[in-house]
This record gives sequence, structure tokens and C-alpha cells, in this order.
Amino acid sequence: MKVNTDGVLLAALADFNNPAKILDVGTGTGLIALMLAQKYISAIVHAVEIDQNAADTAKLNFLNSPFSNRIILFHSSIKEYFTDNNKQYDLIISNPPFFINSLSSKSAEKSVARHTDLSFFEVLLTESSKHLDQSGHLCIILPLETAEMVKRMVSGLKVQKEILIYSFPESKPHRTIMIMGFETLVPVEQGLVIYESKGVYSAAYRNLLKDYLTIF
Repeated sequence: MKVNTDGVLLAALADFNNPAKILDVGTGTGLIALMLAQKYISAIVHAVEIDQNAADTAKLNFLNSPFSNRIILFHSSIKEYFTDNNKQYDLIISNPPFFINSLSSKSAEKSVARHTDLSFFEVLLTESSKHLDQSGHLCIILPLETAEMVKRMVSGLKVQKEILIYSFPESKPHRTIMIMGFETLVPVEQGLVIYESKGVYSAAYRNLLKDYLTIF
């Protein structure tokens, strides 16, 4: 399975109190759903993916995993998925399309996977506030510029925590993981550095992913 750094970080840093019902929006090939099923051994994970090829791959990955009885794939858009059910979740998580109102990618698959308009986030935020339990959380990873736009759209949910992702100790953050919930809290900001030097992973990164990646 192709491993996406953003997805790996999002799943590994999703640290919650044993959520029983998890929704992975835009699961792609299923990496985040699989990692969460491994982390939370009693959780039921619903994984939604709009792209047919990615959904087919995710389904195969789920079936070949030790968690096949706890992960259910839905080939659907996020809007259709929420329209067709009234399920409630303890955790909704997404590594969503990044580039708002950008030019189309060179391929249709890349266009679906990495380009969107504000309507995706409007639906994600609105429906998450309806389908999260009162103690539940929405957890997403975004580039900082996109995150600032999404913050201005948040209604009902509150940003409770941000984890800034740095490539190197001296670099500026290039991603942020935003954790939202219903409770109004003083927002907490943390950071994670991926590399301590070129080609050398930081101790924090290695420790975070040692249970998931065989290279550690």
C-alpha cells in the first residue's frame, strides 16, 4: 500500500479516549481507517471514498487486514453518505482535498483527490456537527493557508487543538492537524518535526510511527 505522510501523521496523532464509532471521510486506499482500527481495538470504522479505483483498493486492503470485521467501506460522496444515514460517531477524521478553487490536476484521479471548492468543507463541518456525539471530535489535516480558510467557516464546533507539522527544526510548518469539538476550550498548540536533518527522521517521528511502519 502506498503510504502518505499526511495520512500516517493524522492517524498516529489522533489520540482520543477509545472512540467506539469512527468515520474516515475520503479514505483513499484505506490507510487511516486501518491505522485507527489497529489503534482502537474495539472500534467500528466506516470509511467513505468517492473515487471508484481508490474505493476498490481500500476494499481489498480491508479484506486482507486483521480488522476486516470492523471496517466497512462506502463508495459514496460525503454529501450522499450523510444524506442517506443518521449515524452518530465519536470521531470523524479526514485527510481532505487541499487546494481550494485551484486549477484542475493533470489527471481525473488527482483532480478528485486534491482539488475541491469550499462546498466540501461546508458539508464536512456542517454534517460533522450533526453526526458527532456531544463528546466527539472532528480531526483533519490541512496546509496552513487552507486551515485558516476552514477556521473562518467553523460553526457549532470549536477548534480545541492544533498540531503544527514541520519538515525540519528550522523550517516553517507546512501542515496543521486541527481537532474540533463542541466544548469551548482554550486552544492548545503543539508541534512535530519530521526530520532532525536531511534523510534522518526525528526521534519523535520514529517513536510516533514505530507501531505502524516496519522501517522503524
